[in-house]
Amino acid sequence: MFLPRIPLADWIDIAVDFLVDKLGPVFDFISLSIAWFVDLFVFVFGVVPPLLLLSIITVIAFLISRWRVAIFTAIGLFLIYNLGYWEGMIDTLALVLTSVIISVIFGVPIGIWMSQSNRVQQIITPVLDFMQTMPAFVYLIPAILFFGIGLVPGIISSVIFAMPPTIRLTNLGIRQVPEELVEAADAFGSTGVQKLVKVQLPLATSTIKAGINQSIMLSLSMVVTASLVGAPGIGADVYRAVTQVKVGLGFEAGLAIVILAIILDRLSQNIGFKRKKRRG
Repeated sequence: MFLPRIPLADWIDIAVDFLVDKLGPVFDFISLSIAWFVDLFVFVFGVVPPLLLLSIITVIAFLISRWRVAIFTAIGLFLIYNLGYWEGMIDTLALVLTSVIISVIFGVPIGIWMSQSNRVQQIITPVLDFMQTMPAFVYLIPAILFFGIGLVPGIISSVIFAMPPTIRLTNLGIRQVPEELVEAADAFGSTGVQKLVKVQLPLATSTIKAGINQSIMLSLSMVVTASLVGAPGIGADVYRAVTQVKVGLGFEAGLAIVILAIILDRLSQNIGFKRKKRRG
């Protein structure tokens, strides 16, 4: 049975060309804003001497986590510094933090919106499925057309790839709040905003934190992919080692990414844990 081929690719190209033509200034503004934000992080981290910044991060790790995490943080960061990936780590950290902040700024409100409406959840859930299952490389194509070559398309791709866990777990955390507590808040005459701020969000905090933690890990997993479009950081060293078949350098850069991932994972997981343990 002969059926005409659906020109889906042509439709997408037409839509992208239309957006580039009509919304060019908007994309330029977004690109400049994101680049400025990343440069601010790089400046703040870069102006501090490496060993002093290492010490500060270690102290932060000790304050919000356990002493074992602090020791691993000190040793891991010193190894990154010793191997010569400190500047790349700062670029990578700036990229990840920018991606996560954007993901949280948009993801948490969307998750709250989903939790308040079943219709909204039914509409947004397939979009999240699409965002998580589409290969990350595909996001780079329109991102390059909209934002050019450099770190901005890499960050945009990271945001698209990393935002769904924050949205999903914010929605899940609020929906898992016991009905009895919600009904009690209603019985005391709480408004929708009061119920959300004083009951639902505090009880959903641990779940929301888990979503943010996953977004951090997914953003960090995108650093190598982002390097394909010119994003700086350790991912660029990994990509360079792969293209030049330098196994040793690739292993070093990969190890630096793993160390940074473990540090960020442990710190984001333990924020607030030590304080609660002391209160208990």
